[in-house]
Amino acid sequence: MLIREATTEDWPAIWPFFHEIVAAGETLTYPLDLGKDDASGWWYLTAPNRTVVAVDDAGTVLGTAKMNRNHMGNGSHIASATYMVDPKHSGQGVGRALCEYSVAWAREAGFRAMQFNAVVESNVHAVKLYKSIGFEVIGTLPEGFNHPTQGYVGLHIMHMAL
Repeated sequence: MLIREATTEDWPAIWPFFHEIVAAGETLTYPLDLGKDDASGWWYLTAPNRTVVAVDDAGTVLGTAKMNRNHMGNGSHIASATYMVDPKHSGQGVGRALCEYSVAWAREAGFRAMQFNAVVESNVHAVKLYKSIGFEVIGTLPEGFNHPTQGYVGLHIMHMAL
């Protein structure tokens, strides 16, 4: 698997699984009806932030990540990231590769830590993955997320010093 900069030519491959994940409403705090054009504007970031894709040997997009400053100004020394893996390729290490890549990017860029602001606590696979990489839950907003089948569940804030 290769992780490289995402280009606008990747969007037709990203959009179907991006839309599927967002519309399901189970893992992200994005509007459920986020349209294709607006979604592209949200996902593709400009330098010094980055948007990447994970591709297989045939060039098939397996997943994507956006990596960015978590805050501006005096909080700009903390990085963040968001990941999406095409459900057809889940369980193949794509999420782990993207997360490890983003941590390396943040370290190399001189960030002091990474923080995930809103990890849905019922997204147990993501929570387990992030913990295995070194993140810890430093707080939970009770009932911060209205899950479509589980009702109100917590939103974790996860952190890792770099």
